[in-house]
Amino acid sequence: MNHLPRFLSPTVNPLLYNIGKRFLFSLDPETAHELTLKGLRMAENLRLLGTVAPRTISDPVTVMGIKFPNRVGLAAGMDKEANTVAAFGRLGFGFVETGTLTPRPQPGNPKPRLFRCIKERAIINHMGINNPGIDKGIENIKATKRYNGVLGVNISKNKVTPNEEARMDYLACMRAAWEVADYIAINFSCPNVPNLCNLAKAAPAADLLASLKSEQANLANDTGRYVPIVMKVSPDMEESQIRELAQVFMDSQLDGLICSNTTTTRVGVENHPAASQSGGMSGAPLYNRANETLEAFAKEFKGSIPIIGVGGIMSAEDAVKKIQAGASLVQLYSGFIYNGPRLIHDCAKAIRDMK
Repeated sequence: MNHLPRFLSPTVNPLLYNIGKRFLFSLDPETAHELTLKGLRMAENLRLLGTVAPRTISDPVTVMGIKFPNRVGLAAGMDKEANTVAAFGRLGFGFVETGTLTPRPQPGNPKPRLFRCIKERAIINHMGINNPGIDKGIENIKATKRYNGVLGVNISKNKVTPNEEARMDYLACMRAAWEVADYIAINFSCPNVPNLCNLAKAAPAADLLASLKSEQANLANDTGRYVPIVMKVSPDMEESQIRELAQVFMDSQLDGLICSNTTTTRVGVENHPAASQSGGMSGAPLYNRANETLEAFAKEFKGSIPIIGVGGIMSAEDAVKKIQAGASLVQLYSGFIYNGPRLIHDCAKAIRDMK
């Protein structure tokens, strides 16, 4: 991916920012992603990010019993190894979500598996939840010395684990993440893992959530610490499935919802050469579809379950509209890649100042 360190921010040096962006966009997207995270970690270790980043927008809000410094977070998928948390925290995010992490290390799908649609401001990924495994991910989080912000840990099952045994994978990850996570996000909607989305049908979703909520109660009792569970849903559902899932979530007293994951549709990038690639699409073309799903869940919940709105936020106005559509918090991913770190500040300020 091709996002930029804060020291390349236009608030510091527009020329340097544009040079850095042009360079990263000239590279293979996955190479650019790895290079950028290395640069962010290096800048943070040298304490450069803290000296050049503008003041974090203060807009405290309590959601799921957690006090967030502002409403703009980093979506899962950016920091897959959970080793760049402190650096992202310096950029002004109100919270950072790491992962997705699985019980065992997972290489993901064969390369190339990440594609830019620059004109359309979209990204198509067929990564396949590549990650170092939950144990290494938690080890990386524990090694982070200078991040005291809100941390979400996104978890899923391994690709080789059949859906019938998926709950064991989620429970193993949940137990491992409990000590370090402020909330735990359940990824059961990634389109790059075969049949994973079948878990989002009403009956299997209810069974999975029952196991998770039972273990949540046990862990809270054992540790004296309650960690909210949020489920991340697909934007590619029919209205009937949304209504059924919403009822499952309300019946199970789910703590929160992330809406939404990437889409398998190619609306908005039909004429791009990468449109034929397998995988989920994020970015500007996802915005309306993600918002429709968000509004549908918000209508069903009637405020009973908070929603984190993600999908296609490319501007401060987009972020505000997510809040107006029913989200309590928002997350950035592709917009951060295409527009740079300034988008964090602009979105947080616009949400704070919205009437």
